[in-house]
Amino acid sequence: MGLDELRSRLDHLLAGQGRSTDRRAYASGLHAALLEYKLALGQSRDSLPPAERALSQEEQHLADALRRGRLAAEIGDAETSRIAEEYAVRHRERIELLTRKVSVIRDEIGYMEREYEVLAARYQSVRQGGGPPPDVPPSGADLPDREFDALKAKADRDAAAQAVAAQLEILKKKLGKQ
Repeated sequence: MGLDELRSRLDHLLAGQGRSTDRRAYASGLHAALLEYKLALGQSRDSLPPAERALSQEEQHLADALRRGRLAAEIGDAETSRIAEEYAVRHRERIELLTRKVSVIRDEIGYMEREYEVLAARYQSVRQGGGPPPDVPPSGADLPDREFDALKAKADRDAAAQAVAAQLEILKKKLGKQ
């Protein structure tokens, strides 16, 4: 489940409960939201090890391609050396992509953990009879949205930078072959 979908579902849950003046119904909505966060957080945590393994494998493939290219160059096999360099370029691009993916997953986990803590504190407050009345939205409710938007903007910038770097590599290859 993506962060946008999770946020939408949680907003819907809390908005529906926010109209009620029954503190138990509001607490129930918060509890349901906590369960949604816990599930999404578990899914994100589960997706991190496979991404890290893929990154590690790709780094090994790059090392292998570089070693093969070096060995081919030492024996004067230009064709094998050229092919090894092509594979090295592909592996570098994939490593950059997977590095960003791992970083984004870690950022998502951190974001969801912070959101979960805020929601858990609100839930505890409501369960103990305190906290904001259910029909009044909490102050600073847009702070997590700004943080989410900042993370999204960072991911978009990283993706754009990667696209530019990939295009640059393609142009370099084309100019080198002409």
